[in-house]
Amino acid sequence: MPCYARFVLLILCLVLIGECRKHRSRKKRWSAPAETHKPGTPLSKKVSDGTKTKKLKTSHLLRIDEHDFTMRPAFAGPAVPVGVDVQVESLDSISEVDMDFTMTLYLRHYWKDERLAFPSTTNKSMTFDGRLVKKIWVPDVFFVHSKRSFIHDTTTDNIMLRVFPDGHVLYSLRVTVTAACNMDFSRFPLDSQTCTLELESYAYTDEDLMLYWKSGDESLSTDDRISLSQFLIQKFHTTSRLAFYSSTGWYNRLYINFTLRRHIFFFLLQTYFPATLMVMLSWVSFWIDRRAVPARVSLGITTVLTMSTIITGVNASMPRVSYIKAVDIYLWVSFVFVFLSVLEYAAVNYLTTMRDGKDRRLREKAREQSQTLPCTCGMSHARTMMLDGTYSEADANSLAGYTRASMAAEDASEKQERMVVHLSLDNEPTGNKQKKGIRGFRIIQNTHAIDTYSRMIFPGSYILFNLIYWCVYC
Repeated sequence: MPCYARFVLLILCLVLIGECRKHRSRKKRWSAPAETHKPGTPLSKKVSDGTKTKKLKTSHLLRIDEHDFTMRPAFAGPAVPVGVDVQVESLDSISEVDMDFTMTLYLRHYWKDERLAFPSTTNKSMTFDGRLVKKIWVPDVFFVHSKRSFIHDTTTDNIMLRVFPDGHVLYSLRVTVTAACNMDFSRFPLDSQTCTLELESYAYTDEDLMLYWKSGDESLSTDDRISLSQFLIQKFHTTSRLAFYSSTGWYNRLYINFTLRRHIFFFLLQTYFPATLMVMLSWVSFWIDRRAVPARVSLGITTVLTMSTIITGVNASMPRVSYIKAVDIYLWVSFVFVFLSVLEYAAVNYLTTMRDGKDRRLREKAREQSQTLPCTCGMSHARTMMLDGTYSEADANSLAGYTRASMAAEDASEKQERMVVHLSLDNEPTGNKQKKGIRGFRIIQNTHAIDTYSRMIFPGSYILFNLIYWCVYC
């Protein structure tokens, strides 16, 4: 019995010794090696954990909490130089009615703020998003004469802030701005427009902030794929000068200038070509019989109304300016030509009516005189008669032996309108047969002189106008 008890106690001791060894090996695995105590050092010093690294916050690294960033760098000192460069991403639209343009661009600022300097062994910069911008000082640049502008925020705010160890800062943002553009439409649509986007500090005068183009003309870069439907972009260039406000002082102002030349082909198809066709269509009435009143009147009214529609359509897409545009000159001159063709037929119709009445009175007077003439039958010499075009050949032969002592003289215009028949009659016998033959027969019948002259004057005048117009404006 005592031997059995001793055996059990021995097993328990061995188990306890094994557990103690396991606990010691586990403690060595999860703890750092203990430092040996050196003479003269206090025993109460904590042992540092070498497996853990200390994480620094941005505010601690840049020492944001140690400075007042509501004030500009080098406050009360010289002006802060702020360089600017711009990359134009797209020129979205040009509006003639609102006289403005819309542009999307990348706006970048460069300056130095020693308060943001931080130690770095690799001299690498740190990049942040827009959340840090609200905690530090940034230039207050705005767009002069802008109507609308916004910073893109898809999928997050398109703002980038890059800080270098020596305190240099790059601040970039993507902006779309709609700004006013003073346009001159005196040569529209054969015009060129120069628009300007202006940048300026809102609060800081030139004594506090010096705004300048970072690399001169190379500070402005554009995408070669930028194009507009109605304009050809000729050139971009930059300028800068001081702007004065009577209440606040002088400010540095930067200018982005670009020149646009309008494409003329669209307006040739939509405006000039239809107007020219309407003018040419109005000339057709000069070849239509002047007695066809419905045809000539309807043609003239149609061309006048069509020209009015073209003029209204062009002015609807243009601002209400107080001066005459180049397209107005062309359209209104074309309208005058169309309107004059209508007036030309009114004059022709009036003169024709007046002459028909005069001819009717002359015929009635001639008929009355023919009834009182004496008989001169048996005359052997040739006689010449002038008859109105309404008489037949039988009536002319029946009057072969009569002469008209008095005949009213006709003017030149009446002779062109009337049918003149010269009959040379001979009473002498030819063999066994005697007859009254017509030796000569000539018919001259012309339209009215005004229509004849209009066929040459109207086209010639319009061609001369086009030559002068395109030489002046092209």
